[in-house]
Formats: sequence, C-alpha cells, structure tokens
Amino acid sequence: MTVLKTSLRNFLAHKGRMALSAIAVLLSVAFVCGTLVFTDTMNTTFDKLFQVTSSDVTVSAKGASDTGETTSDTGKPPVLPAAVVGKIERAPGVKSAEGTVFSTSVTVVDGDKEKLSPTSGAPTIVGNWNANDARTMKITTGAAPRGSGQIMVDADTAKKHHLKLGDDIGVITAVGTHQARVSGIATFTVTNPGAAIFYLDTRTAQQALVGRTGVFTNVNVTADAGVTDARLKRDVSTALGTGYKVQTAKEVADANQQDVKSFLDVMRYAMLGFAGIAFLVGIFLIINTFSMLVAQRTREIGLMRAIGSSRRQVNRSVLIEALLLGVVGSVLGVGAGVGIAVGLMKLMGQIGMHLSTDDLTVAWTTPVAGVVLGVVVTVLAAYLPARRAGKISPMAALRDAGAPADARAGVIRAVIGLVLTGAGAASLAAAAASDHATTGSAWLGLGIVLSLIGFVVIGPLLASGVVRVLGAIVLRVFGPVGRMAERNALRNPRRTGATGAALMIGLALVACLSVVGSSMVASATDQLDKTVGADFIVQSDNGSVITPQAVDALKSTPGLERVTEYKVLPVTMTTPDGKVSKNESLNAADPSYAEDLRTKTVQGDLADAYGADSMSVFAGFAKDHGIELGSRVDVAFKGGRTAKLTVRAITSDDVVVDKGAMYVSIATAKKYVPADRMPLDVLFFATAKEGQQDAAYKALKASLHDYPQYTVRDQTDYKQALKDQIGQLLNLIYGLLALAIIVAVLGVVNTLALSVVERTREIGLMRAIGLSRRQLRRMIRLESVVIALFGALLGLGLGMGWGATAQKLLALQGLKVLDIPWPTIITVFIASAFVGLFAALIPAFRAGRMNVLSAIATE
Repeated sequence: MTVLKTSLRNFLAHKGRMALSAIAVLLSVAFVCGTLVFTDTMNTTFDKLFQVTSSDVTVSAKGASDTGETTSDTGKPPVLPAAVVGKIERAPGVKSAEGTVFSTSVTVVDGDKEKLSPTSGAPTIVGNWNANDARTMKITTGAAPRGSGQIMVDADTAKKHHLKLGDDIGVITAVGTHQARVSGIATFTVTNPGAAIFYLDTRTAQQALVGRTGVFTNVNVTADAGVTDARLKRDVSTALGTGYKVQTAKEVADANQQDVKSFLDVMRYAMLGFAGIAFLVGIFLIINTFSMLVAQRTREIGLMRAIGSSRRQVNRSVLIEALLLGVVGSVLGVGAGVGIAVGLMKLMGQIGMHLSTDDLTVAWTTPVAGVVLGVVVTVLAAYLPARRAGKISPMAALRDAGAPADARAGVIRAVIGLVLTGAGAASLAAAAASDHATTGSAWLGLGIVLSLIGFVVIGPLLASGVVRVLGAIVLRVFGPVGRMAERNALRNPRRTGATGAALMIGLALVACLSVVGSSMVASATDQLDKTVGADFIVQSDNGSVITPQAVDALKSTPGLERVTEYKVLPVTMTTPDGKVSKNESLNAADPSYAEDLRTKTVQGDLADAYGADSMSVFAGFAKDHGIELGSRVDVAFKGGRTAKLTVRAITSDDVVVDKGAMYVSIATAKKYVPADRMPLDVLFFATAKEGQQDAAYKALKASLHDYPQYTVRDQTDYKQALKDQIGQLLNLIYGLLALAIIVAVLGVVNTLALSVVERTREIGLMRAIGLSRRQLRRMIRLESVVIALFGALLGLGLGMGWGATAQKLLALQGLKVLDIPWPTIITVFIASAFVGLFAALIPAFRAGRMNVLSAIATE
C-alpha cells in the first residue's frame, strides 16, 4: 500500500511532465481503436446492404461472377432467356420470380459529357427498376422510368452532380449510347456505400445493356411461407437443370462480403501497421520520460533506499507510475479512437463513400485491445528506467544529484549495436545480391529490422560523433550560445540518441518509400522510352472494353499512319510436356504491334508470331513447359475452337510493359473464335504521320468526344499518369507516417522540457552571470535543432540504404533504374530543422520565464 501511495504521489506531482508521454500513448491507442471501429463499421454497413438487397434465391447465367459484377470481355453481361422465369415460377416453394437485367460495365454521363461515376472506386450500376430494388429504395422525387426516354437516378448521385428532373443522361455501353432524361430520384432506405445507380424500364434496359430483348441477367426468387432458402435453391435447381448458377441470399451476401473483406483487410492491416510504428516511436518517448524522471529523483530514491525501501519496491513504484500513465492514456485513446473513426467516415463521405453513424460499430474487443496494448507497451517501455532506479545505491544517491554513469553498460551497448548494425548491413547486401525476389525480400526484411535495431542501440555512440559534426557546421556560427547548445546535446548521449531515434524511424520509412517510388517511376519511364514506339495510347481508366463505334471513330481519325487493335483472349493451353494450363490468356493484336511495343526476345523475331497459326510465349513459360522455337501448342479459345499454334518467338522476362504476355495475331484468333464471341479491344495504339503528332493528338481527342469513357494519352501523358498514381499512394503513406512523426516531435518537446527542469539551477547561474533570456531561448532552440537534424540524418541515410536495396529487388522485375529523389530528401532534412525549432518553442519559453534567484536556490 505504501508503494502505491508513493507512486500516486509522484505521478500527481509530475503530472505535467507525464502529459506528453500520455499524449503519445493516447495517439497510438486512438489510431488502433479508430482503425478497428472504422473497418468494423464498414463491415456492418456492407453486411446490412447485402442482406437487404439479396432475394431469397438468385438465379444467373453459369458464367456470371459470384458478386454479380459484369466484367465480360464482350462488354455485355451474361444473360438468361426470359423463358427461365416461367420455369422457376412453376417450381415448388416459389412465391414469385422476377427477371432483372443490370450491368456494371457502363459509363454514365450528363448532358455536358461529364462522367457521373463515383470517385471512390465504387461501381456504376445501370439496371431495370424492379420489386427487389423497391425494398431498399424509395422514390422521393418524380416517378419510375416508363419508356425508352426516361431514367431514374439515386439521390446521392443526383445531389453530388446537381441532377434534377428533366436533365439529359447518356448511358454508354458496349451496345452503344442510350440517351434519356431524368424522370425520378430514389433515396436509399439503407446506407449506400457510394455506388452510382441508374434505372431504366425493363425493355429499355435489355436493349441498352445487352442489345436485345427477351433476356435477363438475374432472376430474383421469393420463397413461399415456411420454405427455407436452402430448400428453395434445391427445388429451383431441380426445375432448371444444369447450366445455371443458383445462390441463396446468404451465398450472394457472403460472396459480396468476401470481395469487400479483401479490401478492408488490406486497409485494416496497413493502418494498424502505421499505428505500430507510432507505438514504437512512443516507446522511446516513454523511456526518455522515465529515465529523466528517475535521474531527477535520484536523491529522493536514495533517501527511500536509506530508510529501508528495497530495490524491488523502488522498481515497483516506477512501474506503477507507468501503469497509471498507460491506463490514463489508453482510456482517453479509446474515446479519441471513436472520434477518429467518425472523422474517417466523414472523410470517406467527401470522396463519395457514404457511411452512416447509425451503423457505428464498437465491438467489446476494441476498447479491451486498445487499453491492454497501451498499458503493456507503456509498462514495458518503463521497465529499463525502473530497473535502473532499483539499482541506485543509497550512498551514491545521497552524494550526487544524478545517477552515476555505467561505463561498462555503455561499452556492452556499443558492441551489441555494432554487431546488430553489421548483421543488418550483411542482410541488406545479401538481399541486393539475390537472384530471386522471394529470397531477396526475406533478406531485405531481416536487414531492415536488424539495421533499425542496431541504429537504435548504437544511437548514443553515433550521437557523440554526429552531433559534433553538425555542431561544427550549424551551431558554431552562433558563437558561445551555439557551443553551449552543442555541449547540452552531448551531455547525455543516451538521451540524445533515444530522442533522435524516435524521429529517425519515421524519416527512414519516408526516405525508403521515396527512393522506391521515384525508382519505379524512373524505371517505367525508361522502359516506355525504350519499348513503346507508338505515339498514342487509347484506353478506359476503369477497365471497360472499347466499343465498335469508338473503334470506327478511332480508325477514321485523320493524320494517323497506323492504328493497332489489342484484345485479351482467355484460353486453355496444352503444352508439349502434356500439361494443361487453364486460365491463361493470349494478347491478340495487329502485326503492327511489333513496332508499337519493341519487346525483347530471347529467341526468334516477334513479328513472326503474328503470322498465320503462330504465337509467342515468354521465357519463364517456355522454360517451365519445355517449349522451344517451332514447338506446337494446343490452344482452346473460350467460346471458340481449339487451334494448334506454332511458337515463333520467345520473349524476355526482363521487361516491365506487358511482362509475361503471350501474343497472337487478331487474324489467327478470328479463325477460331466466332465474330459474336470475339472479345472487344481493351486498348488501342496509334502512330501519327511524320510531323503531324500535335494535329493527330487533337484529332484523336475530337474523334472520341462522344466517348468520354476513353482517354487519349501521348507518351508524356502516360508517364505523368503513372507518376501521379505512385505519387498519390506515397502521399497517403506519408500521411499515415505523419502520426509517428508527430509522436516523435512530442518526444523532442518532452526531452527538452524535462531537460530544462533538470538544469534549472544551471540555467539560473547562467542567467546570473549575464546570459540574456533571448540567448537562453536560442540555446534551447539550437539544442533542439541539432537533435532533430541528428535524427533526420540517421533516418534519411538508413532509409536511402533500404530503398536502394529494395530497388535491386525491383530490378529483378525489370525496374532497373535507381533514382534518389534528392529534392525530397533535402527538403525533409531542412524541414527537420524547423521541426526542432517548433518542438523547442514551449520549453524555451518556460526556461526564459524562470526567476533567477529561485532557479539558483533549486536543489
């Protein structure tokens, strides 16, 4: 009980000094709990949606996907004959059956040709208005569509794009473009996670989406009272026979949920990973806090030991303080985590994914996990300072105001740090020299962990040298104040090393990812320059196929020397070794593709692969199946016949564009695939006549004005799009890493604040002999700057090493250019100095306000 009272007294006496450590725990726990609440809420939202929107049993074509999305290579959804509805209605246990038709392979535009698709990645769905949809949507304005000239839109999409009754809408599909006007607006009675939904009448939907009437994509079946979904499925399957996909409501919901779950799992684990980094950085802050508190209370601990307190009691007293810190920070963090989850939901709403706070889900495991994690991490972080406190000798403590330095421990620490750093460097070297990406990745992961731990352990040794160099460059120009700031940073290398290490972790990851991202862009750009011979690339950004009407418009564009079609055909191959390879694909193109994409070959000439009954394979496939030039491969085309194709070229695996592709000519594909089964083009290459590139670029854009779902890019545009994609991903990662850097900044603030308290008497004496308040504040700010620069220097150097090693592994995938983004690295390094200045504002202000006489009198 006495130990507990002492711990409570000390905790409350130093509550101001504990505040920043508590904030670090709070932020880390809040990020963990916020992630869990947010992803749980998304799961709840989608669960409710899928449960409500699924009929008792759904019947679809055999080739339909489990989730109902239409990604057919013809651009049209798989369909059922309308007669199926009658068969289902006659099956036992069926109360009603309704045919529906819908497609997600659509682009919807307004009267100005602006896309109405969600920006969140959610689908655009066009279908017929039916009874099943009427269960989840209520028409709030206008009326349901009647006739080919009318269309209804969901309220969220109407609000986002300012649509109203009578506005023109264009539905673009593989069949063509269907024009209609808004007849009604329907509001979801459940949460809409962001899909844009449009409704036509049944006949119009069939014609616009499939190109003919008398067909459906699905049949929604409702069971009679007392009939289970499983029994209904069995009876419907019996009535229909084979050739159909029959699913219960649960099976449809599970399939949809599984699709969403994959995305949510990636999001959850990524965000938890960044929360873990923040926790790691917080550990250094907590260690520093308790180390300094122990050092400042050395006399107090010595007196406690002198009057009979055991080492165990002193140790336990510090750990109880850590426990209290962990509990307070964690409990507050759980509450803040719910706030973060709500904030994330609002943010998702801004980009089009609507999540209702009515579905906010806080599982009991979330606060438990947050509190346990926060408390355990805090107590573990405080263990070393607590152990150090227990070792304080009563007589040594009474003689000295600070804890004696343990030289032997410093030597052991330096040796362990050097060993770990050397092992990390060796692992990174092994990764860089690896010939296989899998093996190299394992070495890279080990190297990152070992080198990071090594730098953390060896931090105090590095601080002694690096701070002196930085001091000579940065601080000496400030005269005596600069030299005092340097000596203060060097006074306790262990503290400086731990503070710098907290900042080092976040900046090391920033530097590593910057190098990797920059190298990927540079490598891809280099590959494009070397391999792409066409001037323009035409494709859909959402993966839609190119309609025949758009193909005609492309081919009629003036100023083009050649246009190359490009299709992807699903096939099954039987290779000379007798193995059957299912789910393979052949890339069918015009012979001019050999000029548009200068793919390296290891054997043969790629142009020969576009001859009659010829093909190419990539080197890895050829090696695995014993294929050589002249080998014959049986190729069964989906929806067509089986062909015997001769291998005329073997392409290199050492490429980025079309890596792993196998080619055949469109003319050969047409011999074996009927015209009505032939997939549509997925992209086009076009080359302008000599000297007419600019005119042809404008002409192509004009030709596709009525087809806004397709984008025309020249090579400059394509490179910029690639750079933008990688840049957006990196910005997202940097945003998540900002949490760790914020915690690191709190660590610098805390270190300086406690350091000022520790040096109270010294500051008073310096002020007494003439040091001005301005000089004192400058000294503390400079000390903070040099600590921040020390952490930045270590972090950026370490991160560039990791990034350069990772690029060696990317080179095995064809990304061979190492590009160090020096502007980013230099900007981050300079920004670190400003971080140091910012972190020192409050400690410097408090130091300047000290009363000189009171400071001198401080024990």
